Amino acid sequence: MPIIKHADYQAPFWLPNGHSQTIFPSVFRKIKTVNYLRERIITPDNDFLDLDWAKANPEIDKDNKKLVILSHGLEGDSSRQYMMGMVQIFTKNSFDCLAWNFRSCSGELNRTTRFYHSGATDDLDLVIKHAISKDYQQIYLVGFSLGGNLTLKYLGEQSENLSSKIKKAVTFSVPLHLSSSSQTIGWLYTKRFNDSLKKKILAKAKLFPEQIQTSNISKIKTLKDFDDCYTSQLHGFQDAEDYYERNSSLYFLDKIQIPTLIINAQNDPFLSKACFPFEKVNSLEQVFFQAPENGGHCGFYQDNYQGILWSEKRALAWISNN
Repeated sequence: MPIIKHADYQAPFWLPNGHSQTIFPSVFRKIKTVNYLRERIITPDNDFLDLDWAKANPEIDKDNKKLVILSHGLEGDSSRQYMMGMVQIFTKNSFDCLAWNFRSCSGELNRTTRFYHSGATDDLDLVIKHAISKDYQQIYLVGFSLGGNLTLKYLGEQSENLSSKIKKAVTFSVPLHLSSSSQTIGWLYTKRFNDSLKKKILAKAKLFPEQIQTSNISKIKTLKDFDDCYTSQLHGFQDAEDYYERNSSLYFLDKIQIPTLIINAQNDPFLSKACFPFEKVNSLEQVFFQAPENGGHCGFYQDNYQGILWSEKRALAWISNN
C-alpha cells in the first residue's frame, strides 16, 4: 500500500497552525555544525553551478561510496536551515552530502539570461552525473518544495534510463500541481518571494537590457504574474500556465521506477488539494505518500526538539531502511 496512513508527526502546542509551523523553524532555527566545501562546475551553456559538499568522516573514510544530493526550494540555497539540518543528520550517519545551489542562488548572479525553475532537470542531471564521476556507488535524492518537484520530475523523466546508482528519493512539501499551488500560497510568502526574484531580474536586466524588459515589473503582485512575465518567457514557455502544466511533477509520478517517498503536511499553506493525490498514488508501486495533519511548509519542528527535525529523522529512516 503506497499511501502511508500513519502520520506520527506531532506539532508542539505552541505552534498551532501551518503558518506558525512554517515560519518558526525558518526564522529561529540555527544550524552551526555543517562546514561546506564549495565546488563550481561549468554547464554546457557556459554558465555555472555552485555545489556545496559535506563529508561524513573525511579523515576516517576518504572513499565513502554513499551520497545524498539535496535540492532546495524557491529562492533557497544550501545554507537554509532545512538543507543544513538534513546534511547534519546524514553526515553524522556516514553519508556524504552534496547540497547544490540553483542558478543565481549561490550568492552570485549566473551568467546567462536563464535562471532556474521547477522543471529545470537538465541542471539536476548535470549535478548527478558529476557526482557519479566521483565514484559514488549509492546515491539518494532529497528535495524540498520546488526542489522536490524538480526531483520527482527528474525521476519520472529518466524512468527506466535512470542510473542504477540512484537508489531512493524522499521529498518534502512538494507543489505537485504548480498551477493550483500558485493560487493557494498566501500574500505574505508571495511578497517575500517576489521581492527576492524582482531584485535578481533588475540586476540581470542590466546585463541583458535587450532580452529582459523591466518596465512592468512594478505591476507584478503574484507568483503567477512573475511566471507569466519572466519565468515562462526566459525558459521557452508560452505563459505561466504552459510552464505549470509542462513541469508539474504530478504528471510524472507514474513513471518513477525507484522507491520514492513524498511527504506533504495537510496544513501546508503553500499546497493546493491537488498536491494530495491519494487515489493516484494508491495505484503506483514505487511512489509512497505520507500526509501528516501538521508540519507546515518545510517545517516539522518537534515538541521534543534536540537539534533534529521530525522530517530529518524520517528521511534518514527511509533512506537507511533496506
